[in-house]
Amino acid sequence: MKLSGVTGPSRILIGGSLENLRTYASPEKTVLLVDSNVARLYPRLISGYRWVDIGCGEAAKSLRKIERICRRLLELGADRSTSVVGIGGGVTCDITGFAASIFMRGLVFGFAPTSLLAQADAGIGGKNGVNLDGHKNIVGLFSQPEFVLLDFEVLRTLPEREIIGGAAEIVKHALIGDSRMFVYLEKYWRRLLALDREALEEAVGRSIELKTRIVAADEKEAGDRRKLNFGHTLGHALEIKAALSHGEAVAIGMVFAARVSAVRGLLSRADRDRIEALILDIGLPAKIALAAGPLIEAVRRDKKRESGAVHFVMLEGIGNAVVETLSLDELEGYIHDLC
Repeated sequence: MKLSGVTGPSRILIGGSLENLRTYASPEKTVLLVDSNVARLYPRLISGYRWVDIGCGEAAKSLRKIERICRRLLELGADRSTSVVGIGGGVTCDITGFAASIFMRGLVFGFAPTSLLAQADAGIGGKNGVNLDGHKNIVGLFSQPEFVLLDFEVLRTLPEREIIGGAAEIVKHALIGDSRMFVYLEKYWRRLLALDREALEEAVGRSIELKTRIVAADEKEAGDRRKLNFGHTLGHALEIKAALSHGEAVAIGMVFAARVSAVRGLLSRADRDRIEALILDIGLPAKIALAAGPLIEAVRRDKKRESGAVHFVMLEGIGNAVVETLSLDELEGYIHDLC
């Protein structure tokens, strides 16, 4: 599969193997940025490369970390002929894309995502960013990787919570643009969580197909790409304020957005209930006991706000997302109702 955009084309290699990384990135001309857990689990795969341990977790997404990486690239002798490959989850992809895009005004880079969330979503599309002062992904840029290598076998080392969290983004893709995939997930979600190869190829493949189609038409998020933020307005606030994983926070955000859609007459109660039922079946949360105040504070700091309003993604039925402008006051009212 190939994704072309303003910032360059990406080859998306579904079902490849990290054993073949040297085919796409020679050790002589490549520096790896590696998640700490990946470095511990797969030392043989990174042997022979210059590499940097970038830590792990959301705390690593900072400008201070980017500065340290750039210094380390200098120490390792990186120049404009050097490529950079990130091996890890969504955080690693964000950090790698950002650091590579600004070092020496831009190096070629690639990803080898090792989490389900990164394979189905975060590693695709060319968004790269870090957090600043509690603002999620507030500093960043759009830049496409040269390749994205998806090795399903590495998912088997993940804890169950990580698999479940990654499934949230697959559900999101089904809800915004693929009603047939939603029906598939209702029927086969157990196989997906068990990392059945056929289920992974179907669910991840269709997620990537949908996302690449949207990104190819709207790389810089001026229109339809906003639909990919379904569940993320509240989700990002929950991720910051409730110490939830990204997938868990987005799951609650999707239930919230479905409820708002139903209240506004866009989504039937039956479809709203189907959405909540699938999220609960998968093992994701659908609600949280948290005061409205901290969530509203975080939403007001979200980068998607414009002039006292937010581009909020809702559903006109399963598989059909729409973007409407909601005032922050109106959104706050819905959050109070939820809490």
